[in-house]
Amino acid sequence: MKTGKTKGILARLGLAILLASSAPLVAHSEDKDLVVFDWSGYEDPAFHPAYVEKHGDSPTFAFFGDEEEAFQKLRSGFKADVAHPCSQSVVKWREAGLLKPLDTSRIAAWNDILPGIKAMKNLMTTEDGKAWMVPFEWGNTAVTYMTEKVKPEEIQSLKAFADPSFEGRVSIGDNVDDAYALASLVIGVRDWSTMTDEQFAEASEFLRKVHKNVRLYWTDNTELSQAMAGGEVDLAWAWNETATTLQADGVAVAIKKDTDEGLSTWVCGYTLLNDAPGSEDKAYDYLNAVVDPAVSSYLVSEWGYGHSNAKGMAAIDAETLASSGYGDINAFVDKTLFQSPVPTELRQKMIAEFEKIKAGY
Repeated sequence: MKTGKTKGILARLGLAILLASSAPLVAHSEDKDLVVFDWSGYEDPAFHPAYVEKHGDSPTFAFFGDEEEAFQKLRSGFKADVAHPCSQSVVKWREAGLLKPLDTSRIAAWNDILPGIKAMKNLMTTEDGKAWMVPFEWGNTAVTYMTEKVKPEEIQSLKAFADPSFEGRVSIGDNVDDAYALASLVIGVRDWSTMTDEQFAEASEFLRKVHKNVRLYWTDNTELSQAMAGGEVDLAWAWNETATTLQADGVAVAIKKDTDEGLSTWVCGYTLLNDAPGSEDKAYDYLNAVVDPAVSSYLVSEWGYGHSNAKGMAAIDAETLASSGYGDINAFVDKTLFQSPVPTELRQKMIAEFEKIKAGY
């Protein structure tokens, strides 16, 4: 769900082209005993300094463009030790036999994960007490707009994405989860895991109306940032990172989190993969490194995302938290749709229907 800071945009523009190929792109080999299958940008050593300090180098990173691509490549036999899915994919990956349960006694910060994340259904643990993912980062998908072209009162409701006055000026992610999070909020659904057939049809109909306004379905922050800075897109349903990176470049853009219907919150993290060829000890070293509280400040200030470690977040100064939209960590649950895992059948329906919508059907 994400790419990195502005300083890496040009490098990742070339990377995005390579990601279209069928084979996972492997970064320059570092520590060959550990392969991390990840989103581009997360190879940043500032996310795992304790690992580098202990082993002298970063792991080897292989990249995927989205979670469905990652899922299919792992199912086809690609081997890695650790992967970085997001909350809504955990059940699907687990049911497909891709994941190995975690030994939480080997994760020092396990009990320091933010309570709001711990409460998400089927995310960290299942009813049998097994744990499957170490949450790393979380953030919002929210209204992001060009302040010189869009007035806040015009977008007080998320229904603005389907307003004909924004025809050709809208962008939402080429991402089934963010799309249906938007539509679910509009129709008043907060827990999408309980969505009925009637609600699914209503949400899909809203996305068809949005499609008429869409200039582009963005695939990563680089693409969307360029489209907004270049005047192609004025209103987007986007992650925190987009506004963070554009504001750093002096672009007049803002996030509106106080819409009538609210916003969506996603959580991503790291999992152990079955049949991992590398070192399990190093895999746990990596998991411990990414949830170390020392990483929190960098993740918030440079990427605009929240960290899963409650102690690390609490140690960040109030001004930094407020400027990144995390002034009250406990309040982020208000009027929020958490992108928690959904039943596999519903997720497959979402995937199939979203492809039809994008094709104009």
